[in-house]
Amino acid sequence: MTVFVIATLDTKGREAAFVRDRIAAAGLPVQLVDVGCLGRPQAAPDVTRQTVYAHGGVSLKELQQARDRGRAVEAAARAAAAWIRSLHGQAAVEGVLGLGGSAGTTIATAAMRALPLGIPKLMVSTLASGQTRPFVGEKDIMMLHSVVDILGLNRISRSVLARAADAMIGMVRGQMRQPAGPTDGDRPLVAATMFGVTTPCVEAAQEVLEQAGYEVLVFHATGTGGRTMESLIRDGWIAGVLDITTTELADELVGGVLSAGPDRLTAAAESGGPQVVSVGALDMVNFGPRDTVPERFRERRFYQHNPNVTLMRTTIEENRALGRIIAERTNAARGPVAVLLPARGVSAIDAAGQPFDDPQARAALFEEIRKHARRARIVELDHHINDREFAVAAARELLRLMTEAGERSAERPPASSTDDPSEALE
Repeated sequence: MTVFVIATLDTKGREAAFVRDRIAAAGLPVQLVDVGCLGRPQAAPDVTRQTVYAHGGVSLKELQQARDRGRAVEAAARAAAAWIRSLHGQAAVEGVLGLGGSAGTTIATAAMRALPLGIPKLMVSTLASGQTRPFVGEKDIMMLHSVVDILGLNRISRSVLARAADAMIGMVRGQMRQPAGPTDGDRPLVAATMFGVTTPCVEAAQEVLEQAGYEVLVFHATGTGGRTMESLIRDGWIAGVLDITTTELADELVGGVLSAGPDRLTAAAESGGPQVVSVGALDMVNFGPRDTVPERFRERRFYQHNPNVTLMRTTIEENRALGRIIAERTNAARGPVAVLLPARGVSAIDAAGQPFDDPQARAALFEEIRKHARRARIVELDHHINDREFAVAAARELLRLMTEAGERSAERPPASSTDDPSEALE
């Protein structure tokens, strides 16, 4: 097991070697990785650029001849991710530390994002005090601002780089004492999605699941939350999914600010894990302050959640489209799946007397799910999504699916039905 220090050694060679040597002095196995392309390395690498680029399906010589910096960075990021992924498959990665400016940060964090949760990842970057979402994504990457540019060793850069090396040493040693990741002694993990307007439902369901011996990870359905959950499912952490709050689908469809991207509601289907899906907060699309809402929506129905969050009611046609999306994505499920529909409302503000109450929109949403769902068991309950009865039914349905999956170790046969609420609660 090795710590890898990743940098473009044609521009950051001396600084990267300083970090490598400090980690080595602490007694940890460490290798210096060159992901540069155009210039000559300033320090001798332990892993050459030729080794890294060989994993990227592109000729290093051709990139050097082209002298196209943008193309070189893109190729290096792709190659670094493939290279580190292959090493992780051999259980050879103890931690990754990167340093660089925009190019080095792009390349090193691409490698970090290719690794699962739990492996220490630290990026020293000139960009760390700004917008870091493109670099961090959904992974547990630590960003450390370099303060000064990474060009030479001076009293500032030496201090920052030394602290970075020390942090990596501490994380790796801590991991040696307490290995990260699932272990046989841990309770199985359930992922659940929540918004402020579906909190009572998820809290009640969490209680039922925890009493049954599961640990519940709750993800705030703000785009990043949904992407993070999907990533953890793909990494094999999750035993079952309680996807109560699929609101991110509405933002992706309509153009709100909290989209989780086009892959939302796909990971559990692909992995074959048990999942219970509902329609929480599909009554709304999220925007920032009122004056940031696009002009094309000016005639729509809005609710000011707070000064920084403006909610827009989804239309009947948008609900039809959302119903088809849920049906299509659950149809792709390789494992057991159920869709629970709350007849009396899908969020705290979609209820009798509330600003987004719209029985016609709910009916359109439910109709499309019924019409197109082929794989999922459909359970319709005459409750609001935040009623305790609905939450308990959702939790018990997931427990049933997980139990069946464990007993059979195979997919449950497809079924579609409309069930009596009391039957779901038995």
